[in-house]
Amino acid sequence: MSYQNNASGIRVKSFFALLKQAVLGSEHQDFTSGSIRRAVVLLAIPMVLEMIMESVFALVDIYVVGKLGVTEAVTTIALTEFVLTIVYSIGIGLSMAATAMVARRVGEKDHDAAARSGMQAIYLGILVSLVITIIGAVFPADILRLMGATEETVRIGTPYTRIVFASNVVVMLLFLINGIFRGSGDAAMAMRSLWLANICNIILCPLLVLYGIGPIPALGITGAALATSIGRGIGVLYQLYHLFGSKRIIKIRRAHVAPDWKLIRAIFKLGWTATLQFIIASASWMVLGRIMAAFGPAAVAGYGLSIRLIMFFLLPAWGISNAAATLVGQNLGARQPDRAERSVWTTAKYNTVFMIFVTLIFLFMATPIVEFMNKDAHVVRYAVQALQIMSLGYIFYGVGMVVTNAFNGAGDTKTPTLINLFGFWLFQIPLAGALALLLDMGPKGVFIAVLVSETAITIAGVILFRRGAWKTVQI
Repeated sequence: MSYQNNASGIRVKSFFALLKQAVLGSEHQDFTSGSIRRAVVLLAIPMVLEMIMESVFALVDIYVVGKLGVTEAVTTIALTEFVLTIVYSIGIGLSMAATAMVARRVGEKDHDAAARSGMQAIYLGILVSLVITIIGAVFPADILRLMGATEETVRIGTPYTRIVFASNVVVMLLFLINGIFRGSGDAAMAMRSLWLANICNIILCPLLVLYGIGPIPALGITGAALATSIGRGIGVLYQLYHLFGSKRIIKIRRAHVAPDWKLIRAIFKLGWTATLQFIIASASWMVLGRIMAAFGPAAVAGYGLSIRLIMFFLLPAWGISNAAATLVGQNLGARQPDRAERSVWTTAKYNTVFMIFVTLIFLFMATPIVEFMNKDAHVVRYAVQALQIMSLGYIFYGVGMVVTNAFNGAGDTKTPTLINLFGFWLFQIPLAGALALLLDMGPKGVFIAVLVSETAITIAGVILFRRGAWKTVQI
């Protein structure tokens, strides 16, 4: 008995030591050797915490704005969010390209080339964000009308939409630089930058939306946009400080600052297909939101709330799956493709366990969770229905996320892009329209279409991953 107690105590101490190391990070961690399970845990824990903070960003805004008691304000956030997913997709796509490129160079033990790749990725992100800023700042009302907003929603929401799009550069850089940190294996730094940004948003959002700060009055929904932009901006400044000024795995020096157009083109080649991959998926959610608009503001608000809650619970799963991208990239760089594949299946097992837990939460606790966020009975009904139906496929989604990130980490961004194109645009959207409108199933038809299509997409991804062509991709 004494031996068993000692063994249990050692395991507990080892777990907390591992947890501490994961959160604090390490400047010289090598993920191309040693225990794969340990590597997954060291990467996944800070990535999960990072993604939890990203999901809290969205929930804080919609929760605080919901306190205004203005349905059009909540609808503005929902509709703007559908369009912003395109911006997020670009940021995620470019960050995946940065992760793949940096991870491959780190796996080759060429940290100087990794730092140069990171700097060129930042240049690319800034150029892209400038284009988005111009479009969003000039056409905010048109963006809302395109999404089916009423004129009252357009009147209330135009300043919010303009500010959010005008400040998209901080969103782009926050995603992109965290991708650089993750590619280097420094997931703890990525986590801390997002935690800092989110803490600032949590403090500023209620002050700017509901109460005001000193001479600054309460700004309503506009305050939510300002709080988010300021919070993310502070996070970016923190990232840049550590990217240029501290002794991390990746340190950008003066020699890396000069634009390298050949490298920028190489990153763009990876990034545009990764971006298209996420835009295809995100734009499909936007089209589904447009279908929901046919059933009234309450349906849109309920759908938007359900998406926020889904992202809150699924982003940690995405964090776990991000570990696969880093491990695949670094191990391919170290010429260990078999270890890269084993890392993917180990990560998938962890993600499956987490997704089972999320499924149970949504099946049995959806109503109190939704009611905590919004008291409108009509909005609650749609949101609960969405969560309970779509959660039935979460186990599949968890595996699909890992496989997708494995492709991206290998630099094979084309395969998941093609899967998304067929799965979302040629299957999910037509199915949603047919079920919701032609068969008169209403919003329920949209939710069923999401469940069926996401499951099919995962199955297709696993089949193609097993073929192993991703192991031969050169970047």
